[in-house]
Amino acid sequence: MSHGAGLVRTTCSSSSSAFGPGAGAGPRGASPSEGLLDPVFPRTHGALLKVAQMVTLLIAFICVRSSPWTGYSAYRYFEVVTICNFIMILAFYLVHLFRLYRMLTCISWPLSIFGFLATFLCLASVWLSYKISCVTQSTDAAV
Repeated sequence: MSHGAGLVRTTCSSSSSAFGPGAGAGPRGASPSEGLLDPVFPRTHGALLKVAQMVTLLIAFICVRSSPWTGYSAYRYFEVVTICNFIMILAFYLVHLFRLYRMLTCISWPLSIFGFLATFLCLASVWLSYKISCVTQSTDAAV
């Protein structure tokens, strides 16, 4: 029983080498770089920025925590803010490192950027409030 001439598709092309695309790659769509851990992410600018932010926040927390005048509530607030931001950035770092964003489809990742913008705006507001209160305090002390 003859089916006539037809086209037979294989994973290896006769014109490519034995190690071409699809050769020994396993299931369709799976490549060695699609495992659980993303080996390229730690070397990206975003990852290095996140590491720098975490190190800076950790140093700031340690400096305030180890200073002798930390009995004021403002210092406790600073400790809480630094640790919360540290945990948030660490969580995003781990989500990208382990490619969990593919499984967490309930989170709108582009919209999470607005959370970071809101954090920056809150920090700017705190900075301006602190700057104004310092100017007011130094003016009152001079009188």
